[in-house]
Amino acid sequence: MTRTVSVVICAYTDERWDDVLAAAASVGERQSTAPHELIVVVDHNPALRDRLARALPDALVIANAQGRGLSGGKNTGVAASTGEVVAFLDDDAVAGPDWVRTFAEGYADPDVLGVGGLTLPWWATARPAWFPEEFDWVVGCTFVGRDPGPVRNLLGGNASFRRDAFEIAGGFPTHIGRTAARTRPLGCEETEFCIRVAAHRPGARFVHDPRAVIWHRVPPAREGFRYFRARCYAEGLSKALVTRSVGAAAGLAAERSYAAVTLRRGVTRGVAQAWRGDRAGLARAGAITAGLLTTTAGYAVGSLARSAS
Repeated sequence: MTRTVSVVICAYTDERWDDVLAAAASVGERQSTAPHELIVVVDHNPALRDRLARALPDALVIANAQGRGLSGGKNTGVAASTGEVVAFLDDDAVAGPDWVRTFAEGYADPDVLGVGGLTLPWWATARPAWFPEEFDWVVGCTFVGRDPGPVRNLLGGNASFRRDAFEIAGGFPTHIGRTAARTRPLGCEETEFCIRVAAHRPGARFVHDPRAVIWHRVPPAREGFRYFRARCYAEGLSKALVTRSVGAAAGLAAERSYAAVTLRRGVTRGVAQAWRGDRAGLARAGAITAGLLTTTAGYAVGSLARSAS
């Protein structure tokens, strides 16, 4: 039996006007299984809310009823939704035609409280030769090493949750993640949420299903090494906030394994590719090393700040 799926898109800026319309169209007009409803939550921008309400008459366009930021917007969308499953799509992404259907069919097992999908980068120009696939999470996409099946947490821009998950553990944490006022690209609100749900419901499972595919836009500003380093550092800061909420054991278990196995293999592969004549292989190996060190530095700074507070 399939479940009804409410889709929530969070928007905040007129600069993504065309992206938001494309995201909404990919859900409302091009799905093999229609969503139960489409909800667009606008983050403290009344003019944008009114403009989107006029442009999207078939969607429910509402204002974020909580504090500024992505978590507040998502929580507002959950509160307004009526489907058995609530799915989230980034405002600068488009969903494949079977996205809703895959989520609707993913909850046959009652222990499955969340299903996430495959997020592919939609580069403004082309993937930079130095950019390692192991760090595609930097641009909000699925990274190498994330296999189909059970995962600790879903990735927030392409995820769905059974409504029970919010009844069990509450909403997304508003002290973690992005807001328009924060200059750093913080994240990890969905990581903390999934860990918290699992702690409240032993046996709960989250599943990665790559058939639920979306394409996430990567603008030119995010194709450079400067953004790469800034995003890695912010991820470290975000992980420090997560471990404050759920503890280091749960908050870093997947990251430690990923660094020890997947990143080590990525460095080895890059060096081997350089040896075979692909000069960019050495750059990718260097980027993996730099990304890991920068993320670790961010975590250390965040942890020290936590200890001092």
